Amino acid sequence: MGLKEVAARNLWRLRQEARLTQEELAGRAGISSRYVGAIERSKVSISVTVLGQIAEALAIDAFDLLRPSQGGASPSTASPYLVSQDGAYGR
Repeated sequence: MGLKEVAARNLWRLRQEARLTQEELAGRAGISSRYVGAIERSKVSISVTVLGQIAEALAIDAFDLLRPSQGGASPSTASPYLVSQDGAYGR
């Protein structure tokens, strides 16, 4: 699973946990609800700026959107991108 898919899954999960609709999140983040939907379906890549806007709207750290989930495949097989304990990225 690539980084775009990781972000998509995490966005959907975190938005659900916050009990927000796509429209509510979009309004808080200053983006369109169609864009939120496209991100959640892995149809578009997002910029660091938009990542930050979404994280701020969800009141989370932006890295939470990029961290591979702990279930399922191991991070080394799930994504070529790994996040170390200090938040640094590597391949």
